[in-house]
Amino acid sequence: MKALAVTGIEELVLTDMEKPIAGPGEVVVRVAYCGICGSDFPRYFEGGVHAFPQVLGHEFSGVVDSVAPGVTSVDPGDAVVVAPLVPCGDCKYCHHGRPALCSDYSFIGSRRQGALAEFVNVPEQNVLPLPESMSLRDAALVEPLTIAIHGIERVKIPQGARVAVFGAGVIGLMTVMALKAHGAGEVIVVDIQDEKLTLARNLGADATVLGTGTKVDDYFAVHDLPAVCIETAGNSATQAQALQYCGKAGQVVFVGTSTRDVVLKPEVFENILRGELGVTGSWMSYSAPFPGHEWAEAIRLIHSGAVQVAPLISKVYELTDGTLPFRDVREAHGTMLKILYRIGGGE
Repeated sequence: MKALAVTGIEELVLTDMEKPIAGPGEVVVRVAYCGICGSDFPRYFEGGVHAFPQVLGHEFSGVVDSVAPGVTSVDPGDAVVVAPLVPCGDCKYCHHGRPALCSDYSFIGSRRQGALAEFVNVPEQNVLPLPESMSLRDAALVEPLTIAIHGIERVKIPQGARVAVFGAGVIGLMTVMALKAHGAGEVIVVDIQDEKLTLARNLGADATVLGTGTKVDDYFAVHDLPAVCIETAGNSATQAQALQYCGKAGQVVFVGTSTRDVVLKPEVFENILRGELGVTGSWMSYSAPFPGHEWAEAIRLIHSGAVQVAPLISKVYELTDGTLPFRDVREAHGTMLKILYRIGGGE
């Protein structure tokens, strides 16, 4: 089979590999579409993988090709999406129903071979059947939507509450749509790019604020502060803003992954104390029973149209395009959203 494998720093090679065989309790999936996550960029540009060669890809959909004896939840020909975390099942966090905190996990696309390949073998428990009418292209965005849903559910958001989302990337925009689907009231989005703010409004945001200069200060000086702030960009500026502009007794959720030091001014940090804010993190998208209700909910929201994923797909590439998608995204300087590789085709 053909696969794109990271073989070194900025080395992503289209290579021939043995087609996987379903081992005990496993399913082989013929990959249809595979998305690229922000976490894949250091794996390619910096060689940040556990071993070479490494086939990337953990946001994917496909069709069951074959199953091991004893597998009963899916059959060959079923359209599926796959949860990439492979928890150990034995540590205290797994036993307590917190698989995302597993002490000895594996992961499809970083520790196991991933889905930038024609076929990938995965554990049966990770495979979720799709509704017959659901697009395989849309289904490739189920995994990032689960991230947004999990982040929202890290806190209790009262019906009709005012919520601010900091960052209008893929996860931020999905957070907006998931919030509206779950009954949030006014949703405010802060970002530094006008184009993304326009898209946020089109996807359901009630208000948008350009996060440059004093514009955020000016906006919240004349509007009620949100009861919940959700940070999705992983940027030190938006991380500080989420704490600074959260209303008293409010809740702050950090979803975005930091790549630089986070330094808070004393008055921003003191807002946690003076406002008695509840501050929490959100890691991945899993609960018990594995992989968690987030996955069924993401499939439902996309299939029903409550969450629109088509506007988030900037471009679809072929496996033979190799490194081009990675270079295009880097050169776009944040203006591209989700990119997909089309591998097995289909809609």
